[in-house]
Amino acid sequence: MTSQEDVVLRSERATAFVASRWWPNNVGHVLVVPNAHHENLYDLPVADGHAVHDAVREIAIAIRSTYGCEGVSTRQHNEPAGYQDAWHHHVHVFPRYPGDNLYNTRHLPTPATRAERGPYADRLRSYFERS
Repeated sequence: MTSQEDVVLRSERATAFVASRWWPNNVGHVLVVPNAHHENLYDLPVADGHAVHDAVREIAIAIRSTYGCEGVSTRQHNEPAGYQDAWHHHVHVFPRYPGDNLYNTRHLPTPATRAERGPYADRLRSYFERS
């Protein structure tokens, strides 16, 4: 579902892109992944972990600056008991709004289309181009 047009930030070790799975009140959230494959936090090398964290911070600032939200939340899951369902380390960065009920809702049943994701990716890329 993700395409190159969804990528908003890339470094030697990490990539951030607008996710296709959205929550009802938190659309346009971003995933940050290491460029090399690491299944979860347990086998993530320190250098890749730092790169992911640095990108998460930059994305959080960009989302806060461009989405009109009042905050951000991050999530990272490990193993089935920890709700991991994609077997590549990733961190979610969600825009947050008062009363958005993020933690009591499920993701939408159908993925966001490229046309729906595009405006969010454009905002974030524009932010980084200005920075």
